[in-house]
Amino acid sequence: MHDIIRVFPRKTRATPNDSLAFTGLPPIKNTDLYRQLVLDNGSPDWRNAKEVHISVAFSNDIPKAELLAEGWHKAGFPVKMGGPAFNMPGDDFVPGMYLREGYVITSRGCNKSCWFCGVPAREGQLRELPVQVGYNILDDNLLACSEKHIRAVFEMLKSQPQKPIFTGGLDAELLRAWHVDLLREVKAARMYFAYDTPSDYEPLIHAGKLLRDGGISKSSNRARCYVLIGYPNDTKEQAEKRLIDTWEAGFFPYAMLYCDEKGETEEAWRQFQRLWVRLQIVYAKLKNLFC
Repeated sequence: MHDIIRVFPRKTRATPNDSLAFTGLPPIKNTDLYRQLVLDNGSPDWRNAKEVHISVAFSNDIPKAELLAEGWHKAGFPVKMGGPAFNMPGDDFVPGMYLREGYVITSRGCNKSCWFCGVPAREGQLRELPVQVGYNILDDNLLACSEKHIRAVFEMLKSQPQKPIFTGGLDAELLRAWHVDLLREVKAARMYFAYDTPSDYEPLIHAGKLLRDGGISKSSNRARCYVLIGYPNDTKEQAEKRLIDTWEAGFFPYAMLYCDEKGETEEAWRQFQRLWVRLQIVYAKLKNLFC
């Protein structure tokens, strides 16, 4: 990792923060001056950098990524572009490479074929990876893994100083009581589920009951759920009902806005989404409805 400069079109919570991670053009545009600065500085990170990787997660960032690639190439480095935006499957996970330390992927792919999801086309069928150390789990579908793998992941989580977060999402349809036991044992801070299609709701209700029976209460706000909105033929009335139903099923709802193949969204739906992703606003809405 220490001989590769990684460049990202935008900075997020998951962006690495080491000395070889950038979110913009090279600090100096003049090639000779830039190279001389690198050599004079004497930093092993800079001196040993062999190439630049432009990592692109979202398709609407591709134009900016192309400008970044041109700028870094002019600075004298070989440049490669890749990432989910280019439908490139991931290899074995290297902690800290393209994600901040603490973020971890222990499996890739999914055996489902949801119409709105690009994971199966990009990553293929589910495959388990060596379990690396981290606390924020970003797997595509962790609960679809073997019991041996899942238990190995939770065993790793027990050694982490931070409480685990399951940002990648947990499949409500696959949740079982023993999963809940593991979540409770590691004191998971947050776990995210998904309500994407009408068929997801009954499993979500069942998952909510399993969590409560296993000691993870609704009031703890640890169980959360992404609710897909704004897809073709969706309406704001229908979307709001799904968000409210999600709360009644035992999960704090977050609106997740549908993007088309170009990564574009509609302004009216973006405005609606903003009312259902800000914690205080959502709490106020739910309080008015249920209190």
